[in-house]
Amino acid sequence: MRTQQAEAIILRHTPYGEADLVVSFFTSEHGLMKGFARNARRSRKRFGPALESFAQVVMHWTQRTRGELLELKEAELVDLRGGLRTNLEALALAGYGVELSEVFAVEGVDHATEYRLLRSYLDHLQKQGASREARLLMELRLLQLSGTIPHILHCAECYAVFRDGEVAFEVEKGGSLCDACASRFPDLRVHVATLGSLSRCLQTRLEVFDDFRLSEQTLEEGLRMTRAALAPHFSRPLKSLEFLDNVHVVDAPQNKS
Repeated sequence: MRTQQAEAIILRHTPYGEADLVVSFFTSEHGLMKGFARNARRSRKRFGPALESFAQVVMHWTQRTRGELLELKEAELVDLRGGLRTNLEALALAGYGVELSEVFAVEGVDHATEYRLLRSYLDHLQKQGASREARLLMELRLLQLSGTIPHILHCAECYAVFRDGEVAFEVEKGGSLCDACASRFPDLRVHVATLGSLSRCLQTRLEVFDDFRLSEQTLEEGLRMTRAALAPHFSRPLKSLEFLDNVHVVDAPQNKS
């Protein structure tokens, strides 16, 4: 069997038996993949610390019978992203970004764009620390890439353009709504200034996470909007989201004015 290789991000590993690991990883060329690392916990020569979550590696594997786990041969460590493990807030956001990327990934399908997004997101958290801006950008961009981004700057029902004040936001109706089209008691109302900020965020380069400064109102309303928009994509509650909800994520010191 021919050995294949690809740059990859380690998503997680699970112990199997006394010495083996089952490893989930994400590649640009092949999308979401899962393989069997034989004797990885007993002998670290072929893998070392390269199978730790969030690590950037070059993975080598062979394909076994179709439908079975890959046979992992070696993982060359490129970047452990060890800084994530010294910051609980950044670690929580990294775990959430990984699980969120898995939700939008399909095994064996080309996900080059999603891969670049996840890599840039993890690199940002590693270098700059935790920020709610990074989380909001990650959520918005995944919704945009999946083609399920809600209507933002105009009414999802009548297409009226918003000028000022507050508008309703209802995912089941497509997103932002004028008062005439909204339900009598919408769950969420957001300011038009928030919608403008989110629209501008979506016009930035996919890989850029640095130097975003959003107001407290934009962050609060924007994260409530993305949480509502993402919920229909989850077939089960995300463990990482529950953990993140219990961690008070604040701006990294270098992001404060």
